[in-house]
Amino acid sequence: MSVLQRFEKRLEGMFEGAFAKMFKGVVHPVEVASAMQREAEAHKAILAGGRTLVPNRYVIDLSAGDHDRLAPYAAALAQELAQSQAEYIGEHGWTVYGDVIVEVERGDGLDTGMFRVTAEVSTGDGSQPPGGPGFGPPQGGDQGYGPPQPPMGTPAGAKLISGDGRQYAVAMGQTTIGRGEQAQIRLPDVGISRRHARVDYDGQQVLVTDLGSTNGTMVNGQRITTVSIRPGDVIQLGTTSLTLHLDS
Repeated sequence: MSVLQRFEKRLEGMFEGAFAKMFKGVVHPVEVASAMQREAEAHKAILAGGRTLVPNRYVIDLSAGDHDRLAPYAAALAQELAQSQAEYIGEHGWTVYGDVIVEVERGDGLDTGMFRVTAEVSTGDGSQPPGGPGFGPPQGGDQGYGPPQPPMGTPAGAKLISGDGRQYAVAMGQTTIGRGEQAQIRLPDVGISRRHARVDYDGQQVLVTDLGSTNGTMVNGQRITTVSIRPGDVIQLGTTSLTLHLDS
């Protein structure tokens, strides 16, 4: 079953048989979802290491009549569209900044049955990613998603290195890894939960704990709950690999 078919099936279940009647004569959600997929395809950008960055914020402009008619269901529809788009992005192994967000708004100059999709890369805090507005991906070795330099007070030599060479400091104490804004190490990978795993470091020993993530955490190919790791061990979260390095 395709992403669009799963999306339509979820909507039919949500609206309990009123799906066809509700969207008759107005913008059909599957058409919107398909247009969002095309926007992602059209605005792909290649990051360092060969990863593909696509937009994560989509604004759907509807005609005044369509917007008023669908207003009671706008929040639920936006959530389902966001889930469908995240699934589509994940199936292709693409990268996004933070969560996929969909907003349904009233657009100007649109007739009934027409809509407009605007897509952009958003960091989630109102700022644009490195490279300016639009779809500019991180450029260069030290720019990118997540903190590339050790913060103040971090013990020297404790770090996680991704497959594309990015370095993330492991602070003394606890460091949360995830896709959400509250994670200390944020990774733009739709296969990673907002709070995916935790690294505990006491200056000598490093422990990795899965935080009940959807897809689990692997160390050296084995799914783990909590495990002690050593230099050279590989943590796998989603499609991202992180290798522990400790300098003496």
